[in-house]
Amino acid sequence: MFGLLHHLFQPTNSYALCAVARSGAHLLSAGLRVTHLAGRPLQYFHEQLASKYAARYGLDAVNHFAHYVRGIVSATATPNAVFGFRLEAWDLDRFVERLRESGEFGGPKAREIELFHSAFPRLRCVQLTRQDKLRQAISKARAMQTDQWVVRPEQGAAPELVFDPELIADCLRSAQHAEESWADFFERNDIEPLAITYEQLCADYAGTVARVLDFLRIRPPRGFVLGPPRTTRQADAVTEDWVDRYKQLEAAKEHPPNTSAGQSLSSTFQ
Repeated sequence: MFGLLHHLFQPTNSYALCAVARSGAHLLSAGLRVTHLAGRPLQYFHEQLASKYAARYGLDAVNHFAHYVRGIVSATATPNAVFGFRLEAWDLDRFVERLRESGEFGGPKAREIELFHSAFPRLRCVQLTRQDKLRQAISKARAMQTDQWVVRPEQGAAPELVFDPELIADCLRSAQHAEESWADFFERNDIEPLAITYEQLCADYAGTVARVLDFLRIRPPRGFVLGPPRTTRQADAVTEDWVDRYKQLEAAKEHPPNTSAGQSLSSTFQ
């Protein structure tokens, strides 16, 4: 059944949401999905999630990766022949390696862009970043503690949170490394992505989704209106408290109290 589907329908346009954790990828992906015009951009090629999608579509992501890639492309594209997927920076190297190892998207020395274009027709890239790096790191630290990566209105109270400056610092470094990985990938493959920031997405959700559709050369039908997002922003009073506390700790590191001068003055009057 699926093999027949693959031969009957092969998308002609593809795009990747090139994301960094807590940069709005889930929010943008959801907005694009509800248009029913831009595929269903999910993390099909994440090592831990691939098995879920493989089971859903009757594929084998472990032993027949090339067939899995082609199957996902065909099965999840929208009727207008558009396929989208979301890729985090930490999945990039392994994904390229698996495309190459399959032997069906290019030879052993094929460039990354050749592998991608062979697997995904007319691939375009949308780059997601976040300007406020500290709040991005805090958002990731909170999600790691609670295991709630998407906040929905119907969810109950989250588990208790603990301010952990070392974890926040690790998340800051991780985000920086991820952005550098994407920048290197775009540069060495001569890719000019559409740049979207989390702040733009939150300030103008419908307008940002429209920008992506325009970049992909997708024209919504007359009268189309995008509804409000279905997820809730994580930021709250806890986030603001952690921002203040982390900044205070960093400021104290840069300007430590001059204890030696105080001790010298004290000894003078003894």
